[in-house]
Amino acid sequence: MSDKADNMSLGHPSVRPQPPGDHVVSLPHGPYGTPDMMLHGPQNVKSRLSDTHPLEFSEQQWRANQQHMDLGMLRNSQGLHAPLKLQMERQTALKMRRLPGLHSSDIMINTLTGLDEMITFEDILNNPADAETMGNPHVLMEKRLNLL
Repeated sequence: MSDKADNMSLGHPSVRPQPPGDHVVSLPHGPYGTPDMMLHGPQNVKSRLSDTHPLEFSEQQWRANQQHMDLGMLRNSQGLHAPLKLQMERQTALKMRRLPGLHSSDIMINTLTGLDEMITFEDILNNPADAETMGNPHVLMEKRLNLL
């Protein structure tokens, strides 16, 4: 069966992604060996206490798996240049950010990834533009530049 599958792929890798499964969550530690609550906020204890359901990891990685499959199909149909160009455009869009503390709609990256055509949970609830609090912009910028 595997010989037949190898012959049908014509040397191209599988389009369907293979998730790595378990992953280790590391907590950022402060100078005294404990998590720094002021910089990183409270940590999730549940991930260290119990195993997760196999579908939980799959659902968390759904968008990345979908993007990987789309790029694989694009490479198989149009060649290597098409996914490389798309990836370069996405990387450029990700680098263009507003200053910390200012809300960004991320319209360019949403258009490139196709998220502008979907209504998800994040569009209705947990909208950063609706936040009532704002952090110190100097501290937020230092954290973005990894100075803290």
